[in-house]
Amino acid sequence: MKALLLSLLATGSLLAAAPEKLALEDFTDANGGKPGAGWTTEEGGVIRLTPGKGTGFLLSKKEYANFELEWDWKLADAGNNGIKYWVNNLKDAKGKGEWLGVEYQMIDDAKHPDGKRGGSHNSGSVYDLIDSAADKVLKPIGEWNHSRVVVKDGKIEHFLNGKPCAAVDTKSDAWKAALAKSKFAKKVGFAPGKGKLMITEHGDPCWIKNLTVTDLDAK
Repeated sequence: MKALLLSLLATGSLLAAAPEKLALEDFTDANGGKPGAGWTTEEGGVIRLTPGKGTGFLLSKKEYANFELEWDWKLADAGNNGIKYWVNNLKDAKGKGEWLGVEYQMIDDAKHPDGKRGGSHNSGSVYDLIDSAADKVLKPIGEWNHSRVVVKDGKIEHFLNGKPCAAVDTKSDAWKAALAKSKFAKKVGFAPGKGKLMITEHGDPCWIKNLTVTDLDAK
């Protein structure tokens, strides 16, 4: 009986940790409606962003606190995009809302003006907060990169093409200092916590595939 119980518990743990594949239909626009016409699904389940067709960003239908996220992505020349997490509609003093969260930056480091700023504006960075590693491996434009984000108990880890590229503990002084210097310093309720995932839209073509999320809090 004891062996059976342990087996069932182990099986349950494995099931709880199973990654969930995310497709376009698992996202909405900012108002909870269908994604804009610029978001389409190509052969092989590739999510494609074609700017200029009334796009806007995508928000996941589910929210996550502790999770592991993986995906493949590529950009067009001088392109810019990103995936955010812990995304919430934060209200300012006048009650105006803005969807904000922590971002994994995806950008043409060499040609996009923001990418040229380096550090926390380069691919793999915790955008505007934590620099990406100088020795990170970024594939040439037009080739697929593989990214991974692990968030557990306030600790953030970013990976790019199999190698760590940025990390921070949101309980640390390093995080507090970075946040104080960032564009999010005065955004009440900004990270850490629980929130939606967001695929951003900055007016540039982008392709994403093999997008999966593992909810580490799932039971």
